[in-house]
Amino acid sequence: QVQLVESGGGLVQAGGSLRLSCAASGRTFSGYTMGWFRQAPGKEREFVSAISWTGWTGGSTRYADSVKGRFTISRDNAKNTVYLQMNSLKPEDTAVYYCAAGRKFLAVESYEYDYWGQGTQVTVSS
Repeated sequence: QVQLVESGGGLVQAGGSLRLSCAASGRTFSGYTMGWFRQAPGKEREFVSAISWTGWTGGSTRYADSVKGRFTISRDNAKNTVYLQMNSLKPEDTAVYYCAAGRKFLAVESYEYDYWGQGTQVTVSS
């Protein structure tokens, strides 16, 4: 059974940092793009960041404009884990953050991902 389990969410003040982790089990995600999405109350799920398979080229990354320069995505293939380092957090970053895995290179649409975690809550206070 494939599972993606997010962790690292919590409550932080504006300007603070958090690091989210997403541990995959049940299969290897060799060749998969790993992505992070978020969903705030009353809003649609939106793309945050993605990282391609890093097995051969070191990986490529993509970021939403709203997080560019503040968030950094990375992955550890040996641990089957992807990370999202979030710095300079803002209240508008408050959302449930989801990890996902998909075959399309650096996909930004949620329907392009095949596997999803349950999400972890990030709350940024002003």
